[in-house]
Amino acid sequence: QLQFVESGGGLVQPGGSLRLSCAASGFTLDNYAMGWFRQAPGKEREGIGCIGRSGVSTNYVDSVKGRFTISRDNAKNTVYLQMNSLKPEDTARYYCAVSQYCFVKDIRSAWGQGTQVTVSS
Repeated sequence: QLQFVESGGGLVQPGGSLRLSCAASGFTLDNYAMGWFRQAPGKEREGIGCIGRSGVSTNYVDSVKGRFTISRDNAKNTVYLQMNSLKPEDTARYYCAVSQYCFVKDIRSAWGQGTQVTVSS
């Protein structure tokens, strides 16, 4: 399975920013569209956005649109999630994975441990 390691989470105040990283190991990341997902307490895991192989195309759910930006550096085999204007409702564990149809995880991709983002004052 394709595996990724998420990092960069932490505690941040409302309105703050955080950048998450998603590192791939053992394969070439640029072959895959990538998605970011999150799971808040008591809720199902949801896809929040995706980025195409080249990084040109991105798409986001309405709840994060305009605040979150997905980017990728294929040379570094890494995908990023820049989160700005964070809200308490963004509190969740965040995951990355190979994306199908943007908001669905590709079955070839395994869930990693994710990284916890907590937005609180």
